[in-house]
Amino acid sequence: MQISKSIINIDEFRMLMAKGTYIEAGSELFNMFHKLSQEALKITTELNNKYHTQEEIIELMTKLTGRETDETFRLFPPFYTDCGKNIKIGKNVFINSCCRFQDQGGIEIGDNVLIGHNTTIATLNHDFNPEKRANLTPNKVKIGNNVWIGADCTILPGVEIKDGAIIGAGSVVTKSVEENTIVAGNPARVIKKIEAEENV
Repeated sequence: MQISKSIINIDEFRMLMAKGTYIEAGSELFNMFHKLSQEALKITTELNNKYHTQEEIIELMTKLTGRETDETFRLFPPFYTDCGKNIKIGKNVFINSCCRFQDQGGIEIGDNVLIGHNTTIATLNHDFNPEKRANLTPNKVKIGNNVWIGADCTILPGVEIKDGAIIGAGSVVTKSVEENTIVAGNPARVIKKIEAEENV
């Protein structure tokens, strides 16, 4: 899909990302990426380089994402993002320190989610053709309710982690994870299903 006009607002940007719009280097949409990244750098520099109360962190995350951040949200800075405006966060979410979100393609986080230190979530792929390598394709990451992601994990574009799943520390998640499943490794593989009594 070619983009021939300027992206005029965040809603349109999010819609194009949700469609998986192919992004050519130097295009209007590509330049929008740069604009949003500069805004995100300003906000995350403020977030990461001095102490903030919980209320101030929520205010900064609301500004960063362009969406209202619930009062139950918790974050231990530093936090890094390439964009910010395509992150959607549910209630009672905790993000530990040094996480990196490449969210242009969309990152949706459900309720009661725990995300461990140094986790990276990626939503963009570069073109396989070396002559078009700077071109990009977005692919959303969706994290369901009650998910626990351990420290030092990498979640790749297009992955859905369904409700109740656990991602073991150090995992590279290359494909979607079924509900109430524990996965671990590189690439992440199923370790076990979580039984009903373990959910009590």
